[in-house]
Amino acid sequence: MNFDISGAKIFLKIPTGIPVLGDFLLSETLVISWVVMLIITGLCIFLTRNLKVENIGKRQAIAEMLVESANKLVRTNTGGDRFDRMIPFVAALFATSIVSNLISLTGLRSPTADLSTEAAWAIVVFTMITANKIKAGGFLGYLKGFTTPIFIMTPFNILSEIATPISMACRHFGNILSGIVINGLIYAALALASSALLGLIPGAVGAFLSNIPILSVGLPAILSFYFDWFSGAMQAFIFTMLTIMYIANAAEG
Repeated sequence: MNFDISGAKIFLKIPTGIPVLGDFLLSETLVISWVVMLIITGLCIFLTRNLKVENIGKRQAIAEMLVESANKLVRTNTGGDRFDRMIPFVAALFATSIVSNLISLTGLRSPTADLSTEAAWAIVVFTMITANKIKAGGFLGYLKGFTTPIFIMTPFNILSEIATPISMACRHFGNILSGIVINGLIYAALALASSALLGLIPGAVGAFLSNIPILSVGLPAILSFYFDWFSGAMQAFIFTMLTIMYIANAAEG
């Protein structure tokens, strides 16, 4: 049994001749990312149809619960309603992350198993962090912050600043990809073990059963519950919490 852990498939390549950026690649990650966005958009449309002030239905109750959860998450971790403007972004980030992680349950490759996805999120978050720091202390104050507590610490402060988006992206990416690889390796190992053991049965029966990965049933499903459900939801929550705290701390100056 062959086990492939190569990256996302490339469906289409369009030469652009643009320096640095290179050619346009229609990758599996890009396609599934659009699928994720369509799922979230469709869910939002479904939950927010025919909203009422009184006598609300279960669908609207779920929508209001999700909105209240997003409000509570931001306000609890920022100490009030000062950062309410962040709520739509935080909710969108969490929804995109968790749907991207859980979509692997359908057999599709998770977009978050590609570092470019988390890198894009981290760059957006880093831009917001930097913008809030400049807004809080001014551009000169932002630059001066790299020299504290003493000037000799400037290179280390710069590295620390750059490390923020890198650590956010790599933490999320590493956990999701490792889950996919571990699941795949265990499934492949069990399939090989099943083929070897059942192949010991003599005759046509053994030859037939050796092609059926019987041992692969059960354990991979249990591991999938952890890596796809628990770990996927946890990584989405951690990335969102770090985003809230970093931006809130930056705004405090």
